[in-house]
This record gives sequence, C-alpha cells and structure tokens, in this order.
Amino acid sequence: MSDESPLDRFRLALTGATRAIAGDAEVDVGFTADAASEMGKSVRVPMPARSVPAADAQEARGFADSFALRLRHHDARLHDRGRPVDADARACYDAIERVRYEAIGETGYAGMRGNMAAMQDRRAMGSALARATTADEVPLHAALALMLREQLTGQAPPAAARQGVELVREHIEARTGDDFEQLAEALHDQRAFQKLGLDMLRHLDMVPAELDPEDGGEDDDGDEADGEEEAPENNEDTDQPRESPDARSEAAEGEDGEGESEDQAPGEDELAEGDPGDDGEEMMLPQRRNAPWQDIPDSFDYQAFTTEYDEVVEATDLCDFEELDRLRAYLDSQLAGLAGVVTRLANRLQRRLMAQQNRAWDFDQEEGMLDAARLARVIISPGTSLSYKVEQEQDFKDTVVTLLIDNSGSMRGRPISIAAISADILARTLERCGVKVEVLGFTTRAWKGGQSRERWLADGRPEHPGRLNDLRHIIYKKADEPMRRARRSLGLMMREGLLKENIDGEALLWAHERLLARPEDRRILMVISDGAPVDDSTLSVNSAGYLEAHLRKVIEWIEKVSPVQLVAIGIGHDVTRYYKKAVTIMDVEQLGGTIIEQLADLFEVE
Repeated sequence: MSDESPLDRFRLALTGATRAIAGDAEVDVGFTADAASEMGKSVRVPMPARSVPAADAQEARGFADSFALRLRHHDARLHDRGRPVDADARACYDAIERVRYEAIGETGYAGMRGNMAAMQDRRAMGSALARATTADEVPLHAALALMLREQLTGQAPPAAARQGVELVREHIEARTGDDFEQLAEALHDQRAFQKLGLDMLRHLDMVPAELDPEDGGEDDDGDEADGEEEAPENNEDTDQPRESPDARSEAAEGEDGEGESEDQAPGEDELAEGDPGDDGEEMMLPQRRNAPWQDIPDSFDYQAFTTEYDEVVEATDLCDFEELDRLRAYLDSQLAGLAGVVTRLANRLQRRLMAQQNRAWDFDQEEGMLDAARLARVIISPGTSLSYKVEQEQDFKDTVVTLLIDNSGSMRGRPISIAAISADILARTLERCGVKVEVLGFTTRAWKGGQSRERWLADGRPEHPGRLNDLRHIIYKKADEPMRRARRSLGLMMREGLLKENIDGEALLWAHERLLARPEDRRILMVISDGAPVDDSTLSVNSAGYLEAHLRKVIEWIEKVSPVQLVAIGIGHDVTRYYKKAVTIMDVEQLGGTIIEQLADLFEVE
C-alpha cells in the first residue's frame, strides 16, 4: 500500500462505493481527462489532480454516483418502450429519467447531495444552456431537467445555468401546470414516472396528443416481445441498438417538412420518397446494376466466426443528448476559426458542378427561337415551318455521397478531430449544392475481441476462425436527414472509449450496400482513414495480413466492378497504397484545395 498514490487509493475507494450503491460487483470505475463517459458496466469520471483536492473528489463522486444509481434504479428496456420518435422530445424524455434516478440518490443518501451538486456544476459549465442569451437558444431538455431536479430535490439550478433556465421557466410552467408535482409523487415508480413524463411532453406540444404512452407494452409480461435476449441487469442503453431506428428517423423527418426545404435542393423529397413505378420518366434514367451481396467473389477468402454480436447503431443511441451537446460544443470550438470555409468551399464546388450541366438543342421545331442555321431558308421560303429550335437543359445527375470515417483507436486525438471537422464541412458544403450526404463510422465493440472471441474459446478454439471481434457500425447522419438535425451526432467522435479496433473491409462493404440501395444515379463513397485495418484478436489467430488482404480485394472489386465511385482521404498517412483515388491531408485547412478538387473531379461528366 505504501507505493500507492492518493489518486490510486481514491480510485479504489470510489470503485468500492460505486459497486455498493449499484449492487453489482462487476462495476468498474476509471479516470479520463475528457468528459465523463459510460459503457456497459464501466464508467470514466473526470480525473482529479494527483493530490485529490476535495472539490475534484466531490465532482468525480457525483459522476460515479449517477452511474451507480442508473444501474440500480433504471430499467433500460422499459425506458426504450416509451421513447418518443422526435429527437427533441427524446432528449427531454431521457433527461427526465436521468433526473429521476439521480433524485433518488440525492433524497435518499445524505452524502450524495453535495456530490451531485458538484457534478451539476461541471455539466453546466460551458454548456449551451450557460451560453444562451435568448429563449430560442436554450436547449429545452437541459432547462426542463434542472427545473424538475429543483422540484424533486429542492436544489436550485447551478449558477452558470440559472439565467438560461429563467429564460424559459415561465413558458414551461404555463404549459405544464401541476405536472412537476405529480412527477414528485411517482419518484420510485419508473413506469408511472415515465407515463407522467410523456404527459408533460404532450402538454409542451412535443409528443402528439394521439400517442398512447402505454404503447409498446404496459404489461411486464411483454418483455419477450421486445426480441431482446439479454437480461435487464445490463442497463446501458448504449450497448444495444434501438429498435427500428430507421422508422424513428423517417417519422421524425415527416414532422417538419417545411423546415427541410431550406436545406434541400428542390425536388429532393420527391426523389427520396417517390416510388420508381409512379413516374414513367424513371425508365428513361440510366440504369446502374445494383450488385447484391452474393455478387462478391468467393476469392475474397474471408469469413467472420460469428456475426451474432455485430451491431449497426445510430450515434444518438450510443450517448445521451446532454453528453452529445457537450461533445458537439468541443467540436464547435475547433471549428471556430473556420467560419468562412464552408461558404468558400460551397461556392467553389457549386460553380464546378453547375459548369458541368450539359445543354442541347431540339431543332426543326414549330416554335421557339429562330434557328440561325435555317435563316436562309426562312428568307427564301417564309412559309416553311420547322425553322425554330428549343434549348433543352439536362439536369445534373442525382448524386449521393457517403462519408465513411475510421473510428479506430489510432485515430485518437488530432486525427479524429480532423476527420470530424472534415465530415462536418464536407456534409454542409455538399448539402448546399443539393447533394445528399450520409456520414457513417466504423469500429468494434471491444478491444482484443469481444463476445465473438469468447464463443470461439468456448468452442475449443477451432483453426482459421476468421474475424474474431464484434463490429460496431455507426450511423451519424442518414442521406435524407438534413445536416442541422445530425450536427449534434458528429460530436460523438470526440467521446473517449468509442474508438477501438478497425476492420475496414467489412465496413466498406456495409457502406457500399447502403449506397446501392439509394435511388440516386451517381453514388460516391469517400473513406476517411489513417491507414491499415487492425484487430489484435483476429490477427493473432489468422494468417498475417488477413484483414489487409481482404481490404485490398474489397477495394479492387468496388473500383473495377461496382457502379459506386470510391475515393479516400488519408489523415496524416498515405493511403494511396490501397486506393487508386486518394489524397492525404495533415490538417483541416487543406480541405480548401486538395479535397474539393478531388471531390469535384468525381462529378465530371462521364
């Protein structure tokens, strides 16, 4: 014990207390220099100074206490059943539940009250709520949470956030009536609290009046209907993808169609939603072959031991909205010096795209512009018809671009910041040009193998198992989703603990398949990475270069066979050894030249 520092002893004590509160001996507590984060049964709290000052210790305890209370008092599956579709309503719904289980600790444990207050002060510092100067700038979910906490525990909002809360307090209280008092009476009943919370959101016009708050399973016996096999003790929402994320997104986009018209080029909605059979002109468009999965050649010589534990998950399901707001604020701070970049890039690219529109003439028309080539005929024989021409403009090809971002551990630090900034700028630039953009990320769920490896070990370690880790493919922004809705999600890349291993070949195939399902005629896949695929668990039991060989074959197949155009951006590393069309950037400022030129070349008329 003599070799242990005060920080080591504090961590041991904090872990023991967190396990006791959570009632789970498997809970793990660690420190981070970034924002606090949670994953499964692990939590990373802000690291105190080495001497562990009292203020730092109290703040770390607050985050650990909140995590322990969630494990003990929160049923994730019950919570998910009532989760609203609308993103803002969902943020409020999640915030209300967090206040509930934290309030149980604040009112039930005398020592937690100060810890929670220190944590709330940390959350408020630098938040959008603290920076708000008008009611329109106030994030409603954050203000609503602090007002509810005040009702449940008697704790006033943190000083940094108080002004922001007051900007919307009158509006909220006028609409909610006695909702806060009713919620206080149901503090220890999550189901009743959830129902009352949805009632409050309806009173705030955030949830449709016709929504049944009990929809999805009032009866506890209906748990099997959820299709989830894991027991509720793993209450981490982020470990499992939400049910029907596509359905939620589609419903959310339908609620404010008028607002989307500002961010989309004319006709985009019709192209995205129309049935190809509705319009005979669809048959006149160039037809591209949508190669199915079985068209992938057997010569890839690649397999996964099991795909049972892989997941495709939306960014908003891996992190609560309050944390996403903090991460986005951090990303925005790095974008502050690039305010004019988006406008300049959009103007340059838009000029390039508009210059590529083909114009042609239909000759020998009954009316239109007089055809100069027929001028002599008109003079000699004025009665001759068909001496006019009509200019016809061929629309620029419908285009969709997928940005596939490497979310591996080697990207930690400056590389992932550059990647996130690049994705943000490119997505906004292309959206201004009427080009739809999808932003995806890829990593794994665990370091050095997850449940896939555990199954392999249980099966007796068969030889040549193939890929031995659980994939995590992340959707940051869907192609039909306007950037203003997805901008918060890009902040997730700044979260410590997200970046693990990278299996590039399968990620390319996943993004490629999503592109082939799109209705646009031109499809572009842009990969943002820092080098070769790495997964220690897979490489330790397969042939050397197993993942790299697969990546090369996938790239070659896409470049030679697929209708998808492929280009890559290397972040600090040369990726031209993999991709034919690739550039390398060392910093985001280079986007103004090299990247736009590379991207614009892909739009050249074929």
